[in-house]
Amino acid sequence: QVHLAESGGGSVQPGGSLTLFCAASGGIFRLYSMDWYRQAPGKQRELVASISSSGRTDYLDSPVKGRFTASRVNAKDTVYLQMNSLRPEDTAVYYCYVPAYDTWGQGTQVTVSS
Repeated sequence: QVHLAESGGGSVQPGGSLTLFCAASGGIFRLYSMDWYRQAPGKQRELVASISSSGRTDYLDSPVKGRFTASRVNAKDTVYLQMNSLRPEDTAVYYCYVPAYDTWGQGTQVTVSS
């Protein structure tokens, strides 16, 4: 059974940094792209970053471009989201998602507040 587990969330002051982790199991993840999404209170879930099987990243028009960096270590079936220069508007539950398996993690809360 495919399973994704996010961790690394927490509370941080504006301008701070956090690293999120998504550990995958039950599938062959090195073959597929993996995505990071977030959902703020009262808002729709939005795509933050997508990382291909080879590690190529795409942040689309996300406001995190230039501040967040997605990466992966296929040997560990883990993807990462390094978040720098955090802003209050980055406060959200962050999820990882594997389109090939249509599977979501349970999410991890990130709160940016002074």
